[in-house]
Amino acid sequence: MSIQNACKKLVDDFRSRPTLRAGSLITTVFGDAIAPRGGTVWLGSLIKAMADFGISERLVRTSVFRLAKDGWLQSRQIGRRSYYSLTAAGRERFEQATNRIYGEPVDQWDGEWCLLLLSGLNTPTKDIVRRECGWLGFGPLSANVLAHPAPEPAELDGTMRRLGVQEKLVVMRGQTIGGDRAMRELTRTCWNLDEIDARYADFVRRFRPVYKALSGKQALSDKSAFLIRTLLIQEYRKVLLRDPWLPAELLPADWHGAAAYQLCRNLYRGVHGPADAYLDVVMETADGPLPPPSRAFARRFGGLNTARKVSNG
Repeated sequence: MSIQNACKKLVDDFRSRPTLRAGSLITTVFGDAIAPRGGTVWLGSLIKAMADFGISERLVRTSVFRLAKDGWLQSRQIGRRSYYSLTAAGRERFEQATNRIYGEPVDQWDGEWCLLLLSGLNTPTKDIVRRECGWLGFGPLSANVLAHPAPEPAELDGTMRRLGVQEKLVVMRGQTIGGDRAMRELTRTCWNLDEIDARYADFVRRFRPVYKALSGKQALSDKSAFLIRTLLIQEYRKVLLRDPWLPAELLPADWHGAAAYQLCRNLYRGVHGPADAYLDVVMETADGPLPPPSRAFARRFGGLNTARKVSNG
């Protein structure tokens, strides 16, 4: 299969779904492409980029309006043009997700668990904490206890402060005593690892042909690189943000998460350069083209080999 045909198949599969998740895809584009390059874009250029995914102008406008209403985006009007950027809260959430999506899997663990005791919270607050800490990988050991073996301390602290529960939520550390078999079974149930593993396996099945095609001698167009990169991160993050990122000691022996990470990393490294060249041409800000990617962008997936100029952001 040629790389162009592989790209077309990805896009056709996306467009054939019963409901196009326009808001989700726009979120991916903001997080993957726009946030590291200044964070602001003209709505018209976003509409143009989304058209290749089968998303109409009307649907883009509706989705962007909803993202703004939900506090993710904010708009600025200059003449007849609307420019959208991330809100402060949206930027914080994007940075949190970015650390997980483009970071390296946990490879070391000291055997300790971080426990969150929810008994001091009222019911509505418990529901919010479960949801928000779920994005950090915490799973429910019981109705009032969330647990994770290796959370990022800064992310947990930031989430607690944002939710205003730092004085009410009890945070503890502990270790299991004796054999780990019971804990392995509990983690498999708490985080529904079988479903997550199946999603990873499907991701590998869908994107491995694209990577093989990319390894051929056929040239890849900038537009195709952008389409592949966007759908790659769209599908990967949908699985990854459900994944608690447990240490290898707690995962099933045939876990597909490692293969999915390696595939996503290698494919991303192969398409990010020409995809950025496409963004240079298509995406606009009030001051002209998007600024160069930040230095943090070059550290994605353990380091991107790129000769492109980066800014000091």
